[in-house]
Amino acid sequence: MTPKDINASATLVLVIAVQSLCAAFYVADVVFDGIGDSWANLIKGDFFFEATAAAALVVAVIIETWFLMDLLRRKAHLERQVSVAAGAFHDVIQEHFRLWALTPSEQDVAQFTIKGMSISEIAALRGSAEGTVKSHLNAIYRKAGVTGRGGLLSLLIEDLLGEPLMERSATAQT
Repeated sequence: MTPKDINASATLVLVIAVQSLCAAFYVADVVFDGIGDSWANLIKGDFFFEATAAAALVVAVIIETWFLMDLLRRKAHLERQVSVAAGAFHDVIQEHFRLWALTPSEQDVAQFTIKGMSISEIAALRGSAEGTVKSHLNAIYRKAGVTGRGGLLSLLIEDLLGEPLMERSATAQT
């Protein structure tokens, strides 16, 4: 979870807590009004409206809590799916690198290229000349049978989409 997610969840929990305190106050007020007055006076006065408002607030707190829990469960499920997808994409990349017989240097350059880095950024990260990076890229493209970065990405994504992620995840774990 990111700090932003934690802050959003904490804010929602705080709102629900404040509403719960208000609901407890109103329910206690209704109960003490009911104990202190005769039932005939309660039916005539504002008691019915106060009791309805307190009950509505309690129901609202319960519904908000249920929605918050449901959202947190969905978020956790989506995070697991993203993790599976990231793992599957990594597996696809590594398998292609193995099939193409890329050298370790070519694998580094290919990974940086897939991440969208420019030739100058890759050269700076690897501590090598831009010409060396270009040479590695040409070898990668030749071994992969593509003409450029777009073709390389397309090839990897196409292979990833070739089978469902859950099947790929299950076979990768066995």
